[in-house]
Amino acid sequence: MTDPIADYLTRLRNAIKAGHRVVEVPASNLKKEITRILFEKGYILSYKFVEDGPQGTIKIALKYDPVNKVNAIKSLQRVSTPGLRKYVGYREMPRVLNGLGIAILSTSKGVMTNKEALGQKLGGEVICYVY
Repeated sequence: MTDPIADYLTRLRNAIKAGHRVVEVPASNLKKEITRILFEKGYILSYKFVEDGPQGTIKIALKYDPVNKVNAIKSLQRVSTPGLRKYVGYREMPRVLNGLGIAILSTSKGVMTNKEALGQKLGGEVICYVY
């Protein structure tokens, strides 16, 4: 596997399309931070880190609307890839869905959303868009 973040996002997308309630993904520090941000912004219901083996796994409970059975995540889009990194300064910060979605960035102060990075005047690598 050459791009573990793309694999993480694809597992989430596939679980959403299949209507699963819980999805398990192999853990890494970057994936844990992305999961934390998705939870804080209300895109997932809950998550749990399971330490089994050398790597561990992340169990993510997906969030669905109880009436319409529609998932909270409409789109997960990978931006920066191992073959083509996408960096932005704080002046060129991307707006996702006219401010309704979030962009997850890896900055010098850690992983954060585009709005948090703009508030701290930080740029960084754009990992993905979520809305």
